[in-house]
Amino acid sequence: MPSPTRSVTLVLGGARSGKSRHAESLIEALPAPWRYVATAQAYDDEMRARIAEHRGRRGAGWQTVDAPIDLVGAIAGAPAGTPVLVDCLTLWLTNLILAEADIAAARAALAEACRRTTGPLVLVSNEVGLGIVPDNALARRFRDEAGRLHQELADVATHVVFMVAGLPMIVK
Repeated sequence: MPSPTRSVTLVLGGARSGKSRHAESLIEALPAPWRYVATAQAYDDEMRARIAEHRGRRGAGWQTVDAPIDLVGAIAGAPAGTPVLVDCLTLWLTNLILAEADIAAARAALAEACRRTTGPLVLVSNEVGLGIVPDNALARRFRDEAGRLHQELADVATHVVFMVAGLPMIVK
């Protein structure tokens, strides 16, 4: 669990596993203001509805920063000691892949930003490596890059939580 001092919590799980709600509850247990770093981009009505659902759950005390690509800058730009929630890393990874960014460099920069954070940081990400092997190269690359990202961040994290059916399973 995050404390008022530096900590990094990685919250993993499948779609609709309760990742975001759990991450929000971890941050809201700390004194406000809280920073919500959003990585989603609304390319269609369905994604706009998902973003609206997430925003609707957050009340006063939350400051939203949109960072579809510059996640490291958004984390580094948080005032010292401010609780920060990043939702979600797999959308950020998608944005990087579509932008043809250097994924290894971005992953290393994010891990370093996690090491340097001064307050509680909660990272949300989809665990996509539990299903079948995807049938195309782009999907396999995404799955593999997500797995690498999760391993590197789990190494840096002080806590790792795996969400199943709305229930947190403490991994680290």
